Amino acid sequence: MSRIDIPVNQIREIPALFGEKDVLKVIQLLPGVQAGGEGQSGLYVRGGGPDQNLMLLDEAIVYNATHLFGFFSVFNGDALKSVELVKGGFPARYGGRLSSVIDLSMKEGNNQKYTGEVGIGLLSSRFTFEGPIKKGKSSFMISGRRTYIDLLIQPFVYAASGNNLGYYFYDFNAKANYTLSEKDRLYLSGYFGKDNFYTIIREDQARLETDFGWGNRTVTARWNHVFSPKLFSNASIIYSHYNLNIGLESYDGFEDTFLLNYQSVIDDIGFKYDFDWRPHPSHQVRYGIQSTRHQFKPAALVIKAGDLGLQNKINTINTYESGIYVEDLWKLGSFQLNPGFRLSHYAVDGANYVNPEPRLSVSHNFSSDFAIKASYARMYQYIHLLSNSGISLPTDLWIPATSGLLPMRSEQTAIGLAKDFDKGFSLTWEAYYKDMKNVVQYREGASFLLEDDIFSSNAVGNGRNWEKQITRGDAWSYGMELFLQKKSGPFTGWIGYTLSWTQMKFPELNQGRPFYARYDRRHDISIVGTYKIKKHINFALTWVYGTGNAITIAQGYIPGNNHQMSAFPIVWNPALQSYNNFIDFGNRNDFRMEAYHRMDLGLQFHKVKENGIRTLEVSVYNAYNQANPFFYYGSNEYNNRGEVYSRLQKVTLFPVLPSISWSFKFK
Repeated sequence: MSRIDIPVNQIREIPALFGEKDVLKVIQLLPGVQAGGEGQSGLYVRGGGPDQNLMLLDEAIVYNATHLFGFFSVFNGDALKSVELVKGGFPARYGGRLSSVIDLSMKEGNNQKYTGEVGIGLLSSRFTFEGPIKKGKSSFMISGRRTYIDLLIQPFVYAASGNNLGYYFYDFNAKANYTLSEKDRLYLSGYFGKDNFYTIIREDQARLETDFGWGNRTVTARWNHVFSPKLFSNASIIYSHYNLNIGLESYDGFEDTFLLNYQSVIDDIGFKYDFDWRPHPSHQVRYGIQSTRHQFKPAALVIKAGDLGLQNKINTINTYESGIYVEDLWKLGSFQLNPGFRLSHYAVDGANYVNPEPRLSVSHNFSSDFAIKASYARMYQYIHLLSNSGISLPTDLWIPATSGLLPMRSEQTAIGLAKDFDKGFSLTWEAYYKDMKNVVQYREGASFLLEDDIFSSNAVGNGRNWEKQITRGDAWSYGMELFLQKKSGPFTGWIGYTLSWTQMKFPELNQGRPFYARYDRRHDISIVGTYKIKKHINFALTWVYGTGNAITIAQGYIPGNNHQMSAFPIVWNPALQSYNNFIDFGNRNDFRMEAYHRMDLGLQFHKVKENGIRTLEVSVYNAYNQANPFFYYGSNEYNNRGEVYSRLQKVTLFPVLPSISWSFKFK
């Protein structure tokens, strides 16, 4: 129920921004999943925020899965073996998030021969190399990717101004496995990635340096053991690290005159032991235990101006999250039952949360090609993401549930129909309702830098000022999804449609009245198609349409000496202004951006060489040059009577963007 496996080969065929193949961008094309904005990789699944998606790379949590301020994901498609999306009916083995699970596995490496692939695009270059360590017994895979924007533009910037400016990101994936015996196998995998934006501005003897970076590191060690043909296990030790760093430093030629450093860090170390028991071909039982120590440093800010130094160092917060689960899969004739139960435990500051999480999925086959399905799941989430940008950015602040900040909870119920047709077609329909409690947002006017608290008399050394910046409320989402897919033949692809509503209610926001979430989107359509024109030529097309996001903008202007509001566009006479004038913003998220739509095209030419396959790809992003809004701002214009008109202007990011890439896969 609500589960989709995404073939990695299909991801490589779909056209993308600057030709960069992106797993998350492909997932955004599925029903029930939305993008945060133009070009963004953030995922909003069935009304949930980007923090409510559990992203696992070889069992390790990836906290920030985006590069280039959200425009690309950290998952290099060349290194992936499988991608699975679960957006409802969650198996009991998954916990800790409310909205979805994205489970990615890296390639294990070819244990018979050495193979590899290199690729060059407009934005980055990449390589993958795999082969046997000991033929037939062990193997490895390494894969890397790096942008070269900084290498291309830095010489020109320095020649023109004497300053340095650059940005780059890189990914490195590695995995190895070793067969100890017929019953035992070891795996070791890791991911290391970073983004860095930096400037060095020089003027006479003075210098100003800025550094803005964030990155992830994960390591997973896994032991697979077969007890018998009916019972096997996986034991894993997992490490995950996320770090955000913002630095600014100035020199006057003799000493530091100003220094600012801001950090946010998460360190995880965890253990899990899973069992899979199959007493009968139609009966499968999975059970296990998981435990993770999370170490949070939500914000550490140091400011130095001359001899004045202020330090707001957030105390390290250690939390412990554990779960024990069992799930049972029975096939009873035309029925399939999958009951499950998870008991989660979370400890912080001496407080303990123990929460039951029942799960149930059931399906009935009316015939071999037609089935009805239903599911229920309760989920708890013990980590929150604070964002006041409306889009997923690295400055969004991860914070843990505490003794004063309750964990989030969701309950989701879904029902669906599935039908297979001739010639590889399949159709699914699902309807869902999801209720979410203890969702958090910033209070009005608060920000991730917490600068107001920094300079207050009692701020220095206080470790929990961020708790005063947030408010807690509820959210709910409901809708239906259609998914028509063709899986075989020269033409493959899908059409997805989502009709949904997502609302929120916070006692301290919007005067306590319900409001639509920014990512509420009434209609969402995606069309994806790939066609094999000839044996070595593939054509791909995607088209997307979505109702505009809900945002808050000025609705009118109220003069101080006149209680009648001027409707938008805002018009006023400067001569009538007083200190009591103000702009009325109306209700929260009461304005809709323009509808979003875009078409992407791609053409791949494959040529078989003696030692491999060469692929040349030409693609076009936003083929008909649609000016989709990224954000809006107000601009003032004067008429001949001296009145000021404030009009709404939109900013667009990406016009039609052609790209070309080349790759070679060695045999």
